[in-house]
Amino acid sequence: MARHILQAIDRNGERYLLLIFYTMVVAVIGVEVIRRFMLSFSSVWGEEIARFCFIYLTWVGASAAVKNRTHIRIDLIYSWVPAQYHVWLYMLADLATMAFAIVAFYYSLIPIVNALSFGNVTDGLRINRTFFLMAVPLGFAMTMMRLVQNFVRDWRDHRAGRPVFRGKKLFQ
Repeated sequence: MARHILQAIDRNGERYLLLIFYTMVVAVIGVEVIRRFMLSFSSVWGEEIARFCFIYLTWVGASAAVKNRTHIRIDLIYSWVPAQYHVWLYMLADLATMAFAIVAFYYSLIPIVNALSFGNVTDGLRINRTFFLMAVPLGFAMTMMRLVQNFVRDWRDHRAGRPVFRGKKLFQ
């Protein structure tokens, strides 16, 4: 049962989180537009919730892009290199991305430690800022997990003689 749940999260975790955060952004901004222009009243918390949901949306989206290989990359180099070497290019790119993600993950923890040390709260909601600052290390942790999965998948495909997973095109 637990394995089935973990597989479902692995398959669709980012998609559901993206749906939740995107829906929250649209709903909160929609309510705030109505409040501002029809009721001549707006709240501080609405803008703050939308901003922080958008930040989570961005970092969870980065993980989803790495998983599906839909992130921005220069594909021109693949036309210059024979297909049997594409796996090495993908693995090299994944290793470089992993190095960046590890450094960024480490440095993204510093503001969280500071927020915890000083008890920082958000301006409008008066909630501990740590909850919102966690978006960055969470996004990088998810990205690192997806990079490891990509690396393992690429290695298995290479060993089995299958072509490397190139990802989905933007408009398919």
